[in-house]
Amino acid sequence: GIAPRGGAHLRFCAVDVGRSPDGHWWVLGDRTQAPSGAGYALENRLVVSRVFPQMFSDLNVPHLASFFAAVRDSLLHWAPKPTAGEGAPLVVLLTPGPFNETYFEHALLARYLGFPLVEGSDLTVRSGCVWMKTVEGLKRVHAILRRQDDDYCDPLELRSDSALGVAGLTDCARRGTVFLGNALGSGVIESGALLGYLPKLSEQLLGEPLKLPSVATWWLGEPAAFDDAWKRLDKLLIKPLERSAREPALFGADLSADERVLLRARVAARPQRYVAQEWVHVSQAP
Repeated sequence: GIAPRGGAHLRFCAVDVGRSPDGHWWVLGDRTQAPSGAGYALENRLVVSRVFPQMFSDLNVPHLASFFAAVRDSLLHWAPKPTAGEGAPLVVLLTPGPFNETYFEHALLARYLGFPLVEGSDLTVRSGCVWMKTVEGLKRVHAILRRQDDDYCDPLELRSDSALGVAGLTDCARRGTVFLGNALGSGVIESGALLGYLPKLSEQLLGEPLKLPSVATWWLGEPAAFDDAWKRLDKLLIKPLERSAREPALFGADLSADERVLLRARVAARPQRYVAQEWVHVSQAP
């Protein structure tokens, strides 16, 4: 029920893509909670431009600076207006910390954008607002570019065992005293269950076909899709709706007869939590 500033829950997104052997592109998945990738593209460009400066110039490679300028401008535009005496809006980049696998990107982006890089313990909620702890005292935070999944952002209202979040952050988002990019709850769009319905949804909602097709995906909550999946398991992989380190995707062709029986029983107990996806062979390039 939280209405984000500007009415849009989603400000940034990333798309996992793969190229088929015939040269066409497929969408393998959407990333909307804390989408990564932009920082790696930036670092790649910086390295290539230094190693091959003449080639980089001759090929007229488009620069990425305008994208990052738009990111900065968007966050500053949608941040709540500072009150008298607060100065310019303060934007921070919220990271889970150095043990996160994409922490390198968090640090690079924060430095490039000119935002303080903070962990949950660096922030606190007072009087319905978010504040950053500094040696000079508390400073009001107006916008947060978060690189932390929804559940871990607020131990008070979301995942109670999270040591990474900021207690009370959800209430601040509800009050509109801080802008979050992306909004809490936007991770629902990452669900693998949506992929199979996107072609029809695009036509119904937008009146046009998808620009890029998704890899063929079936939600196993549909009885017909569940029964069909086990008939051609060798060509499919079975995976949970949400990305999970505890429950990875399984390739049907790699499973023994006994493992297939166990997998079917596990999925049958909660079929709405799983999808079957076509096993595609993507081309590779250096």
